Formats: sequence, structure tokens, C-alpha cells
Amino acid sequence: MNNTKLRWGILGAAEIARKNWQAIRNSGNGLVTAVASRDLERSRRFIKDCQSEAPFEVQPEPLGNYEALVGHKNVDAIYIPLPTGLRKTWVLRAAAAGKHIVCEKPCGGSVADVEEMVEACRRHNVQFMDGVMFVHSRRLDRIREVLTDRVSVGDIKRITSAFSFRAPDEFNNIRAHSELEPLGCLGDLGWYCVCLALWIMNWQMPRRVSGRLLAQLARQDSPAPVPAEFSGELEFEGGVSAGFYCSFLNAHQQWATISGTKGYLKIPDFVLPFSGNEIAFDIVCSEYVVRGCDFNMVEGRQRIVVPEHSNSDAAAQETNLFRNFASQIQTGSLNSSWPEVALKTQRIVNACLDSAISGNPRIEPR
Repeated sequence: MNNTKLRWGILGAAEIARKNWQAIRNSGNGLVTAVASRDLERSRRFIKDCQSEAPFEVQPEPLGNYEALVGHKNVDAIYIPLPTGLRKTWVLRAAAAGKHIVCEKPCGGSVADVEEMVEACRRHNVQFMDGVMFVHSRRLDRIREVLTDRVSVGDIKRITSAFSFRAPDEFNNIRAHSELEPLGCLGDLGWYCVCLALWIMNWQMPRRVSGRLLAQLARQDSPAPVPAEFSGELEFEGGVSAGFYCSFLNAHQQWATISGTKGYLKIPDFVLPFSGNEIAFDIVCSEYVVRGCDFNMVEGRQRIVVPEHSNSDAAAQETNLFRNFASQIQTGSLNSSWPEVALKTQRIVNACLDSAISGNPRIEPR
């Protein structure tokens, strides 16, 4: 620790790391001390660009290889935004070096990989957490209040969500390479939908899942195609079901609906809040009214606004993620639920894919 602040190293100069550089700066209890790339000049450019927008008092050190960051004496925790196919190797090395870890999602290509990662962190007494930001939003606290009042929505029966974006026709991104991102849109986008369903169900695992592979794609150098359009179903105890859709082929959307016996709750932007300062969701209770020859559907809608900024702010969800992580480390104890949540999500994602590939319509996550 340095002046009670958690010292972060960024392993890989990915675009998403720019957003999280700023989140660490805004957290108030963390600072970036080093950035590693396999190209030293790229590390330097990354640091220069980020320092120009969100400067730290002491400029972070550029490093030309990942090993130097893992062994760096001035790094307490490592943020890993590397491609999924590389994450296991560097999580294991970081854990062995005693570094706490925030790992982008999907955490691995297989359940076995993530089990090994989580066990390594436990064995070396370091914290592990996936990089899902929305679970750290204050909006979820307010949504939980609504879901548990048993009046606004009633008993939950159905959860639906969609997360998609339209990729270019010539999609040469790492997301279209089976060795780098083997889960394709299911890991990149569906992970959020599965995580939201688990959160709504208080992290209860579904009894059965099913998946449908609707489309695949591959860039020219990919050994195999990856999921490009996917739908899944989760079946929970108590008659609750969850359906999700994710795609690289459809226009951008990131909505979720939680339906119950008295109404439904609608979130238009559950993954990344739309630009602006208003973080909100709607509670809708519709009534079918018949009066003589008049047949009307009457909508009752309540909009709930949460006092939280959407992006690049000290109260934004990505800032909360890094602030919460550093605060946990400062307690001197580990949060066992964070790695458990990541592993549960991985189990369901992979079970959905297994269902789609095997043609088995109902698989129990393992």
C-alpha cells in the first residue's frame, strides 16, 4: 500500500483499460503505478494518452513485458483485460506472485480453467473478482428494494434480457478468433445477461439451462467459428425462468425486464447506462379495463431515478467497482462471494453452449 491506496498494475493496453484507468483515479483509494504491454512503446503511448486526460500525481511506469508487472514490487493488485484465451495463464502467475486480481469477463474459456484460477487465488490468499461493472451500481440497490417489497412487481416469474451490437461486415476483432475469444458473443455479451439473472435470483443456480446457437462467424485466421448470435433459457426453482439473447449481428441494445404477478420492472440500459446523469428504471403495472363498448389497456408507470452518474464520475459503477475492491483489500480479509459469483456465471455460460452444441435441450449446470 502507498498512503493507504491500493497500487494497481494494468496488464495489457486494451481499450477498456483506458476507462478503468480513469475509474481507478476517480476511486479515491487506488492509483495506477505500472502498465505492461508486450511492446514497451505501446505502454508508453497508453500512459501518455491516459495521463493527458486523467493524470496521476506520479506517472505510472511503462513496462515492455507482462512478467515485469507480475513481479513488480510497487504493484498490489492487477487488472487483467487480456483476451480470454490468455487470462488463465496470467491469473495463475499473478496469484502466485501475491497480487490481487480483477479479471475481465468471461474469466476463462472453460469451467475447469476458472476453477483452477479461483483455487489458485484462494491458495495464495489473494482476492479475485470479475470485471462486471453493473453489479456495483447503486441502481441495483434500489431495484432490490423494489423487488423485495412484494407490491411493485409481486412474485417474480420471468426475467428477459438482451445485449447486442452490430459488428462490421469484415469483423477482424479478437472477438471473432476462437483461440482468443472461444465463447464469442456468449462470453462477451451473454455473460452480463446470465449475471443479471443470477443477481435477481440472489445467486441461486438454475436447475436446468438450454442454449441455441443462431449464428457463427470467424475472422480469416481463426481456427474455428465462434458464437455470433445466441439465445439461452434458465429454469429456476419455484417456477421462475430467464431468457436472454446476445448477438454481434443485431443493432445495439442492452435492456432487461423483470416480470411478476403484479407488474414488471424495465431497465433500458442495464450493462452500461446511457450517457447523461440520470440512472433510472421503470415500474409498470397495466390494467385491462372494459366499460361497455370501450376496451382499454391502461398503463401505470413509475419512473425511479437513482442519484448516480452514468460514466467517468466518482459515483459511476466502474469507479464503485475499483473502490469496493480496494476497500475490501484494506480490511485485511477476502470476499469469498466475488470468485463464487464469477464461477457460477461461467458454469451457466458454458452449460448453455454445451446444450447448443450437443442439441440437448435441458442441461444441468455443473
